[in-house]
Amino acid sequence: MSRIVVVGSSNIDLTARMESLPRPGETIGGASILEAFGGKGANQAVSVGRLGGDVSFVTCVGGDSNGSRLIDSFRRDHIDTSGIKTADGVQTGMALIFLDSRAENCIAVAPGANNRLLPEDIDALEGLISDAEYLLIQLEIPEDTVLRSIEVARRHSVKVVLNPAPVRPLSDSLLSGLYLITPNETEAERLTGVGIESEEDAARAARFLLAKGVENVIITLGRRGAYVCSDEFCGTIPARKVEAVDTTAAGDVFNGALVTALSEGRSLVEAVRFASAASAISVTRIGAQSSVPYRNEIVQ
Repeated sequence: MSRIVVVGSSNIDLTARMESLPRPGETIGGASILEAFGGKGANQAVSVGRLGGDVSFVTCVGGDSNGSRLIDSFRRDHIDTSGIKTADGVQTGMALIFLDSRAENCIAVAPGANNRLLPEDIDALEGLISDAEYLLIQLEIPEDTVLRSIEVARRHSVKVVLNPAPVRPLSDSLLSGLYLITPNETEAERLTGVGIESEEDAARAARFLLAKGVENVIITLGRRGAYVCSDEFCGTIPARKVEAVDTTAAGDVFNGALVTALSEGRSLVEAVRFASAASAISVTRIGAQSSVPYRNEIVQ
């Protein structure tokens, strides 16, 4: 199995679960509160660790008790923490999540220490990245740090998997040469201008990204599954039918499981099926990392 390096954010998540999401100016009573560990990068690294992948995590936490708690938790999930930076005098990132009875959510993120993960930190960890086969990265850290991480990975022929969330405009130079990009429907529309209402729409969006030089495209479609486009296969792989209670981190679990399966030598289609199975389990549970399944729970 090959080493995976995940570069990204770490947060403490506070989730308020309620019957319906409040409208502007409205107060909703009767909510229940759950604290969990989160952050897109951390969720993906934990997914790899719990599913048996060989993973290192590069992130920045605050010099507070929350930062120490996160690092301890990562170690329990078999994650190499040698690439984690601690920024004294800065709070660890935090996300505030509102979740309704239909498993819909809205999220506000206070980045905190995540904004202190800088390009020079990536330069200092070039050896760690160069030893990997896959770099998995998102967009919840400073843009310059994302660009430097991808630049270092490309220098050493490391395969870059980009989960473009939270979505932002991406340059042609960034897209060109990506091994894989994994937007959801909303992100794909923002990146390509194609509204995703059908498989044909997903195919058009995928072709747009392939034309930019991306080698492989996966557009996640929620309950409908995932549209995959590569040299070997283009089509939709259905999602598993489950009763969702919380979709927080479902995409992160998908991405972590996907790269884990790829690192084991599975084909892209096989990896998507494995990732879909892991993601289906996660939406039946509340919270971010608290929803991430372990390897023995995945039935294919």
